[in-house]
Amino acid sequence: MNRSRNYCPDIEEFYFLKLKNIWTFFKGQHFSFIMICCYLFFEYARPQAIFPFIDFLPWAQLFLIGSLAGAVVDRSVKWVSSPINVFMILFAIIILISSLNAVYPKISQDHYIDFYSWFVVYFLIINIVNTKQRFYVFLLIFMLCAAKISISLSQTWAFRGFSFTSWGLKGPRGYFQNSGELSILMLTLFPVAYHLYQLLKDKVSKVEKYILILFWVTPILVVLGASSRGSQLALAIQLMVIFRKHIFKIKPLITVVVLCTLLYHLLPEEQKQRFEEAGTDKTSQQRLLYFENGWKMMQKYPGLGVGYFNFPKYFENYYPEDMLYDKAELPHNIFIQVGTDTGFTGLFIFLFLLLLPFWLSRRKKLDPDKDKFMHITITGVLQGLLGFIIAGQFVTVTYYPFLWISLAFVVAGHNVYRLQHNPKKQHNQLSKEPFATNGEPRFGSR
Repeated sequence: MNRSRNYCPDIEEFYFLKLKNIWTFFKGQHFSFIMICCYLFFEYARPQAIFPFIDFLPWAQLFLIGSLAGAVVDRSVKWVSSPINVFMILFAIIILISSLNAVYPKISQDHYIDFYSWFVVYFLIINIVNTKQRFYVFLLIFMLCAAKISISLSQTWAFRGFSFTSWGLKGPRGYFQNSGELSILMLTLFPVAYHLYQLLKDKVSKVEKYILILFWVTPILVVLGASSRGSQLALAIQLMVIFRKHIFKIKPLITVVVLCTLLYHLLPEEQKQRFEEAGTDKTSQQRLLYFENGWKMMQKYPGLGVGYFNFPKYFENYYPEDMLYDKAELPHNIFIQVGTDTGFTGLFIFLFLLLLPFWLSRRKKLDPDKDKFMHITITGVLQGLLGFIIAGQFVTVTYYPFLWISLAFVVAGHNVYRLQHNPKKQHNQLSKEPFATNGEPRFGSR
């Protein structure tokens, strides 16, 4: 009998990086799960950018189509309900209506994929990643891909003597190439990796422990080296949130003070000067003009905005006197972007999308006594989402993966916890699955 088809281990057999156990489980999974994992790997690790000779097919899109087709025949895939789903659908409808009524409809049509691809990804993840084992493997792929970037770039910054450059650090071609977007990826990795390290540091081998340390230390270094002021502010707030309960205890307080001192001294003098010049330099002045005139656009078109992705063209045509550069860019603020894209209607829905994960996690708490892993993971994801929101006040990243993948992790995590700790629901789902001879569900059966 093929062991991989019957292999459904306790999640502790995966901790932290037991590759043999993880691979045995993974290869026995349904096609839908394998495809969504491959999609995540190609979207985050970007091997096609590292090895151009394989960049002859749209791999991420093909894996996404494969996971969609697989989900149709994966009998473990059941519709997952969440209030977040409702607002995802409403946001998709508003974007469509706004695009049809845009000042420049052709521009909106050219950017449909920027949101609707994440719409599909979100629903695939929350429905396919439906067991604790699948959740752990999917999370691990995310962490490995992001950490591969953070370790490589922290080495790059160290080799150049932690010096300042105007372009900061750059990631692989794609969503994380520019320093601002790269920094936000690090903000989503850092808290998850830190909490996982705290959970497993006494349960894993020394090598695995050192790897986990790299997973949360190197993202901090990348944020410092990437020269993104917004992300550095977000990192500082994340640290305050993480250590808020221990800040008045002597040992943690000393640790935080030493850490902050070291981080401050690692900042190049040019970067410190950028903070001092914030609000007065040319870049800041242009962004303030974007905010000011973006607000005027929202007031002029309160219902649906000027149109999905219409901001740069509208700004160039109606506010040429406020262009400090040759071309107008997107508004460098997620709220101004959504408000000008979809009006106050879309902005209201978007605010709910940002707040619901925190409300959901507060209302339906994951009991750490029942499931420490799910509790710390969702806590880390939410702290990463907080970092995205803060950094998003200075960069235009609404339709990047950060928000949508974070929402998917929160909903999938709560669904897995609910199934695991509600015997009736768990029985209803597993009773539809073939069983192995040892009595455990054959999650890999097809």
